[in-house]
Amino acid sequence: MNIRKLNTHEMPPMDLLLLADPSPRLVEDYVKRGHCYVAEDESNMIGVYVLLPTRPDTIELVNVAVSENLHGRGYGKLLVNHAIGQARILGYATIEIGTGSTGVAQLALYQKCGFRMTGIDRDFFVRHYDEEIYENGMRLRDMVRLSQDL
Repeated sequence: MNIRKLNTHEMPPMDLLLLADPSPRLVEDYVKRGHCYVAEDESNMIGVYVLLPTRPDTIELVNVAVSENLHGRGYGKLLVNHAIGQARILGYATIEIGTGSTGVAQLALYQKCGFRMTGIDRDFFVRHYDEEIYENGMRLRDMVRLSQDL
């Protein structure tokens, strides 16, 4: 697997990005403002992540996605660790991430990669998404915020 920055002339892999965030409007907005990286296996894009500068010295990992047929093989962890490395290379002091409170697997992954919980943004998904989102049999309402000092 090769991970590289998406070239400016390339279209972002919306099919993958929408696996992690169901709002095309929000995804298009932060992809334009951030750094998009893709993971390729031979000639196929199998993963993606986006880093978005948010404050001085802070960057946020706003989207991490892996092709559904490849879940559970460690690609997500490789992408998250690559994102942490890129944030260091770019000179940031802190990397943050926000994820749904119902995403048990994602919460475990981010903590295994060194992130620590910093807060909860209550009703984030109610305020920012027009349609209700369900994950693991529960309505997604709150965002869990995590961060890591670099």
